[in-house]
Amino acid sequence: MELNINYSPNFDRKKRNQDQIKFIIFHYTGMKKEINAINKLISLKSKVSCHYFIKNNGEILNLVPDLYIAWHAGVSRWKNYKFLNKHSIGIEINNPGHDYNYKKFNNNQMKSIIKLSLFLIKKYKIKSKFILGHSDISPDRKLDPGEKFPWKYLSKKKIGIWHNLEMEILAKSRRQKIDKLESKNFLNNLSKIGYSYNFSKKNIKLLVKAFQRRFRPELINGLIDKECLIISKNLLKKFK
Repeated sequence: MELNINYSPNFDRKKRNQDQIKFIIFHYTGMKKEINAINKLISLKSKVSCHYFIKNNGEILNLVPDLYIAWHAGVSRWKNYKFLNKHSIGIEINNPGHDYNYKKFNNNQMKSIIKLSLFLIKKYKIKSKFILGHSDISPDRKLDPGEKFPWKYLSKKKIGIWHNLEMEILAKSRRQKIDKLESKNFLNNLSKIGYSYNFSKKNIKLLVKAFQRRFRPELINGLIDKECLIISKNLLKKFK
């Protein structure tokens, strides 16, 4: 696989063991211009970085070698893992994000996402359930890679997890209200899947939005409905 080197100084100097790499975390850059995003990730002042950067044209830049810990996940949690930088490889994909006319990821980018992901999955034996978005591991503060990131399509390529429910059946359950016990069951399901929800009531809405952004992108309103509950039940089997 062809990579172009453009190293960032923002990484821990101590190497990790190969078997410490458990996760792939996808991000979008969230900046207007691609060159500005790259410059930020290689600037010592920014104190942020990633292992790989996928440009608009599909070119893959290697910013931090895999066995060094890049600074991309920040305050994060999934299952019993906290501060996931230590255990993850971060992939930034150029996209202006929600603040600057968020758009679909293009075909060149998708080809590179698939090629790079499959390479890393094979090399580090990464499980599908540990291929996540930044908003999955930091639902109270992050939106990326966002609802336009094609998780369903990628799951068919063995990259990440998606439910196997019929969309027509789910659509009938959309916006259907559920009771307090069912809402509690939904949050318990999310906890078992891996999400952290030690938040205030206000931030629980952000958690629900993160779940919807990943698994129900057709409607992101932060409200728990029957469709969300059904999807969460289905995913439990896959995230064990």
